[in-house]
Amino acid sequence: MNKSVILWTGAGQIGTAIARRIGYGKKIIVGDKNINNANNTAKIMKEAGFDIEPMEVDISCRKSILELISKGLSYGEISMLINSAGVSPSQASIEVILKVDLYGTAVLLEEVGKVISKNGVGVTISSQSGHRMKQLTPKEDLELACSPTEDLLSLEILKLENIKDTLHAYQLAKRCNEKRVMMEANKWGSRGARINSISPGIIVTPLAIDEFNGIRGDFYKEMFAKCPAGRAGTADEVANVAELLMSEKGAYITGADFLIDGGATASYFYGSLRPKDYH
Repeated sequence: MNKSVILWTGAGQIGTAIARRIGYGKKIIVGDKNINNANNTAKIMKEAGFDIEPMEVDISCRKSILELISKGLSYGEISMLINSAGVSPSQASIEVILKVDLYGTAVLLEEVGKVISKNGVGVTISSQSGHRMKQLTPKEDLELACSPTEDLLSLEILKLENIKDTLHAYQLAKRCNEKRVMMEANKWGSRGARINSISPGIIVTPLAIDEFNGIRGDFYKEMFAKCPAGRAGTADEVANVAELLMSEKGAYITGADFLIDGGATASYFYGSLRPKDYH
C-alpha cells in the first residue's frame, strides 16, 4: 500500500524534533551524509513507532538528491520535505559551506519541487545569520533567488575573492536560502504545494556546541546572554513553528521565512548587541 512520504535531510536535533511532530502514519526517508547519524536517528525513531528508513545522502550532489527522491517515490507520493542538513562556519571551509548550504539547498528545493504532491509542504532550516548581514543590492538578491542552480556558484558575489571568511560565506548561503524559498514558492504553488524557511538563532544542538567551542564561541555566548530572551533556544521550539507551517493551520503561508532567535537579531540592530561600528 502506498504511503504518504516525508523526505528528511540532515539527521540532527532540529530535523528530529520536526519529524516527530509530523511523521506519524507516514513513510519517512532520513538522509544524512554520515550514514551512522541516519542509522542512529532511524533506530530511535523506529523504537518510538515511526516508519523510517535511513539513507546516505549528500545534498551537495544532485545525483545523491535524485537518489533520495527516487527512494521516496518507490513508497508513494512525496508529501513533505524537511531540510535540516547543513554545515556551520566552524565546521567547514568557504567552498564546502557554499556547496552544501547554498547550492545543495537550492538543488534540493528545485528537485523536490518537481515531484511534490498536491497539498504537499516543505520547510528548510536557514539561520538568523542571513538576517544579520548587510543588505544586498536588488540585483544581487535577484541573482541569488533566480539564477539557474548550476550557475549559482559562479555569481560574482560568491567568488572566493569576494568572501571574507566562513561566517560571511554562511551568511550569504542563508540569505540565498531565503531568496530561493521565495522563488520556489511560485513553482511549488503551481503544483498546489507550499514551501517556507525557518531561521533559528542559537539553538542547542551538536552544531551549536561546535560553534560555542570554536573561534567565535564568546560571540555566540554573548549573543544569547544579551538577547531579549536571555537564553539559547531548543530544537522543540523550532519544531513548534515547523508544525504550524506544515499543517492545515498554515495553509495560507508560503514563500516566507520565520526568524526564531529569542530577539538576537532585534538586539543586533537596535539593542545591546549592536556593533559599535554599525551605522
